[in-house]
Amino acid sequence: MFASCRQVAHVVATTLAVAGGVTAGLAAGAGWTPPLAAQGLQSGDLSRFRNVGQVALSPDGRTVAYTVVMRDEPGRPYAQLWVMDLATQKATRLGGDKSRASQLHWSPDGKWIAYEGGDGSQSGLWVVHPDGSDATHVADVSGSNSPLPGQGQSVTWSPDSRQIAYVSATPGPETADATGDPMVITRYLYRPTAGEGFTHYNDNRRLHIFVVDVASKQVRQLTSGVRDDHSIDWSPDGKAILFVSNYEPNSDEFFNYDVFTVSPTDGQIRRLTATENTEYAPLWSPDGKHIVYSGTKRGLTDRETTMEDTHVWIMDPDGSHRREVGAVIDGRQGHPEWSADGGAVYFTVQERGQTHLVRLPVAPTGTAGQPQTVVADVGVAGAFAAGRGGQLVYSLSTPGDMAELYVRTGSSARRLTDLNADVLTGKPVAPVDSFTFISNDNRWEVEAFLVTPVGLHENPQDTSPAQKYPMIVELHGGPHGQNGPAFNFQDQVYAAHGWATLHVNYRGSTGYGQKFADAVFRDQDGDEGQDVLYAVNAAVRRNPWIDRERMGIEGVSYGGQLSDWLITQTNEFKAAVPIAGISNLISYNYITYYNQYEEMEFGEFFHQGTTMDEAWKRSAIRYVAQVHTPTMLVHGDNDPDVPTEEAEQYYIALKDVGVETVLVRYPREGHGLAETKHVIDDINRKIAWYEKHFPPTGSTVVTNVQP
Repeated sequence: MFASCRQVAHVVATTLAVAGGVTAGLAAGAGWTPPLAAQGLQSGDLSRFRNVGQVALSPDGRTVAYTVVMRDEPGRPYAQLWVMDLATQKATRLGGDKSRASQLHWSPDGKWIAYEGGDGSQSGLWVVHPDGSDATHVADVSGSNSPLPGQGQSVTWSPDSRQIAYVSATPGPETADATGDPMVITRYLYRPTAGEGFTHYNDNRRLHIFVVDVASKQVRQLTSGVRDDHSIDWSPDGKAILFVSNYEPNSDEFFNYDVFTVSPTDGQIRRLTATENTEYAPLWSPDGKHIVYSGTKRGLTDRETTMEDTHVWIMDPDGSHRREVGAVIDGRQGHPEWSADGGAVYFTVQERGQTHLVRLPVAPTGTAGQPQTVVADVGVAGAFAAGRGGQLVYSLSTPGDMAELYVRTGSSARRLTDLNADVLTGKPVAPVDSFTFISNDNRWEVEAFLVTPVGLHENPQDTSPAQKYPMIVELHGGPHGQNGPAFNFQDQVYAAHGWATLHVNYRGSTGYGQKFADAVFRDQDGDEGQDVLYAVNAAVRRNPWIDRERMGIEGVSYGGQLSDWLITQTNEFKAAVPIAGISNLISYNYITYYNQYEEMEFGEFFHQGTTMDEAWKRSAIRYVAQVHTPTMLVHGDNDPDVPTEEAEQYYIALKDVGVETVLVRYPREGHGLAETKHVIDDINRKIAWYEKHFPPTGSTVVTNVQP
């Protein structure tokens, strides 16, 4: 499905971690030998890392356009447009150092690539020839900070390659009052999403569909109104443009996308679905006889994160004969794409901490065949594009590297890029091992992933190892997300520092089937927390080299919430770093931008029945007097998902109790950290915080650390 904010926060804050040096010394003595840090990745290496972002395959299948995500400049990572000849693997960047690009789309005749981005002086919708010539700005594009989940394409070509439909924002009727002095707020959905140029309130702009003639640059607006229209795709016959929108009368409060078409000539709108389902990212089949999309089927779907796995669906062009063709796989499925010949759809599936790529044959009647996993490599398959004859280009993050570009023809796969060769040369990458255990209630087999320290050489069967190594428990967000064996930069920095990292796919995680994801329903801060503690016990028992006296815990979003909670339940962690965590479910429910989340998880509004009492019982701050663990709270100043007040109140409560605590607030950041210098600073502070509070083993800790 779409990447929810709580899931994205985990990816940003933990996969991108770190640069700079840690000034703290290490404990030295009989039970601890400082690792040779130069052997592994260091925090400063982050700014040198690159990864493949989006991919788009030319109509003739000979050239791939893709973005490369860079981290070498101040601020947030940015993406640039590259093209590669698949026969020669010759790659060329289109644009200069200041160029930026996203939403890549080839024209049907293969002569142009359209993208959203800029050249350093002008931004908007651009077109460029594949050889980099005639780069042309064709239209301005405006965005919105309104929370809009699960968006599909925002750019699509007309079949004759003469026009481009795109999505842009226009002011809504509330804009003037909400930006005046005083600001008058009337919308239920008054909170925004965070990003660059963040404001603390919804800008009330609405996304609509526009069409531009490439040659003349004349622009026409196709849709309007007090709703958001997006996720567009132009029909092969040129007569209709697919889009999704929420036409519910209370769309701010209740989230339900449906599928529509709009005529590019007269703007007439036709509704294709009117369901309790939520539909995402519809696409026409190449012959225009079918529409594929991803969707849910439960009556209540949250705007930000849903415990229901999205599956792939197919319907006829008029919206009839809807069928859930992805139901044959019990796993969370991403937005589907058609093969070039329309004979199959491709989509990602989350499976036990990994993300694989699946091909599902589709007959001319729209009947689906048996799915085939075409990319089953260990790691996470990301962006992809399908061509004729089974050709497939895709990005893949393996245990040894961030996402690189691959091409597959038939059963043969070939890696096309090696973006991080310079930074990884001579740097060992710590292995990731998985293990399972039975949950406390004997209901589930739960999986965890252990990243071992660089230089670990003890015999796993040695019950008295000469060296013991600290372990950090890292909890993913969601809760409907997953961790796995794909490359994680922060883990590797910890490993080079001589620390292990433990990830736990506690109940509620995706990738283990719908029933497992549902197991957290009405049980927040309950048995999933026990899953974490059971994982810790299993890891320590099975790996005698783990130092039980040197364990820390951290997590982002729901992982931050669980970190807040678990330090009220146990003293076995010597230090904690909750990041963007919820400490008070009641206050959070009324200040977040997606108030439906708790309603969905608890099954009713907080004001109904005894739900508010139950939410208070599941709130970490209720039990703050039981906390003894030194805690460093980390939060983005502009977080509308889990507002900073959640950290502020826990900070004061911990101070009242007498617990050593620090609150670190990062300006300009939303839910999780994005700016490279901030993720660098965050990791350095965490390492220092843990070192300060890990007890020595056999000698005095040589450290004088201020986090």
